[in-house]
This record gives sequence, structure tokens and C-alpha cells, in this order.
Amino acid sequence: MDYTHLGRTGLKVSRLCLGTMNFGPFATEAESHQMMDQALELGINFFDTANVYGRQRGKGVTEQIVGRWFAQGEGRRERIVLATKVYGTMGEGPNQNKLSAYHIRQACEESLHRLQTDHIDLYQMHHIDRETPWEEIWQAMEQLVREGKIIYVGSSNFAGWNIAQANAIAAQRHFMGLVSEQSLYNLNARMVELEVIPACRAFGLGLIPWSPLGGGLLAGALEKEAKEGRRSSEQMQKNIDQHRSKLQAYESLCREMGESPAEVALAWLLHNPIVTAPIIGPRTMDQLTGSMHALDIKLSEAHLKKLDEIWPGPGGQAPEAYAW
Repeated sequence: MDYTHLGRTGLKVSRLCLGTMNFGPFATEAESHQMMDQALELGINFFDTANVYGRQRGKGVTEQIVGRWFAQGEGRRERIVLATKVYGTMGEGPNQNKLSAYHIRQACEESLHRLQTDHIDLYQMHHIDRETPWEEIWQAMEQLVREGKIIYVGSSNFAGWNIAQANAIAAQRHFMGLVSEQSLYNLNARMVELEVIPACRAFGLGLIPWSPLGGGLLAGALEKEAKEGRRSSEQMQKNIDQHRSKLQAYESLCREMGESPAEVALAWLLHNPIVTAPIIGPRTMDQLTGSMHALDIKLSEAHLKKLDEIWPGPGGQAPEAYAW
């Protein structure tokens, strides 16, 4: 396993991040625990979850699964960098969502309880809150840092200017501010190249791409369709039909390379120096172990050029992408 710094911090994390969103809804607790054990064996030390994962509002099902895994001991908690998130609705009350200082404190305490730990290594804001001032948000986060309940703060689904504003105000308060941004980013979803990636580069944030396989679109969707027939979900079938010509070219290129589409998609992200670690969200052990080969794939300039032709991005960063 390769390791890299999380943004501008001194913290080292694995180049693949274990996403836990499928733990509970699609993988049983026993299967989830086995995958977390296997991830450690493979050298993955970066685990990502969220208080809203588990598809039961307010229950924090996935955090509970992770917490019971920690409770087994044998150094499990000490060996990983734990990331979770705050923002989503966790109850019926008017203050049980978003980023008020009230909710941040309550949500953090509840996550700590479910995770059976005394601290969160990376506490991420799951979405921008346009109704709460940054002074209030940073005061709440600073307090949690002072109390030793969180170490670093990250964002998720922020615009580039959100990152700039947040870190400018944090600097005024002599606080470290955001150290990472978790964004939708894959070969078929490259809008963050316009302004989010430049903002991350300027402010020293590590980029943590979610949905690196485009919800399965980039994981051999046409090959699966040929084997299984038209049994995909309605939305997946719509995506396949919309991008069929691109998928044909992409999967053909992957066959020429002798690599699986999923691993090429991960390798493409890992080639970008701003990317800290794509989030892999396995439902099965085979999906987890299969992702590891992406670390060994070296994409040539010819391959990168061909991938850009198949999956063109927005044209680079703003404003050159649309102006001059």
C-alpha cells in the first residue's frame, strides 16, 4: 500500500479510502466487519463513514457497525484514520440538521457514542450550510478540537468559493480550517476541475473523490449488461443508454490495456496529484480486494489522452475552460 499526506497536514493516509456507505443496507454486519479486517490486512488505514449512513434516519446504523468493530479491540481503532460527517437530518427537531453550533456539538457527541471512540480524526461537513455564518461554524469546530474530540476538519460537496471563504475566515481566527474536500469526481463527472480542484490546490486541501466508478457505470457496465441482460436498475439503464458509445470505446480501451474498467477508473484518479484517496465502497470482499490492483496501474500519456477523448472534461480550470 502507498501512503500520502492528507492535504497540507502531516497525517499520512492510504491511497485508497474504505467507504462504508454500503455497510448495513447491502452488506451485513458480519460481512462489513470482515471487509474492515481485510482492509487493514491490505494496508488501508483510511476509513470514511457518515452519521446518516444506514438508511434509517437518526439511527446511525453504519456508524454503529463500525463502532462494534472497534469494540473488538486488538488495536483496530488505533490503526486507522477515522472520518465521519455532520450535516444530515438526524431527527425530527428543527435543530437536528445542518451546521449550527448547536447541531455540530450534538451530532459529534452522538457519532462518538455510536463509533465507540473518544475522538474523530477527520470531521467533515457533508454539505455547505448557507444559513449558518462561518464564525459560528468555526467556533464550534475549534471547541471540539480543544476538547480533543476531533483533530482535523474537512468539507464535502463544497463549491470552490465555499472552500476559499471558509479557509480565509479560518485563517483570520488562527485556525487551520479545511484540510480536505470530498467531491463527486470520476471520468464521467469532471465538473470539479473548473473551480473545486484549483481551490483545493491553492488552499492545500486533499481531494477525496466519492463515486469514483460513477455508481458502477465505469465498472464494466456493458460487459455486465451482456452477461446478465437488461436487469440493471432503471436509472443505471438510463445512464448506460445515454453513454453507450463512450462506454463501448472505454471498455474497448481497457481490454486493449488488459485491465478491468473499474481499476482503470481508479488509476485515472490516482494519477492526479491533488487526489489523496478515492473512496471505494465495496459491497463484497471481491470488490474490496479487486480495487487494490489500481495502485499498480501506470497510465501512459497515450492512455491519458485517449481517456480524455472518450470522457472529455470541462476543458480545464476556470476561466480558461470557457473564456481566455
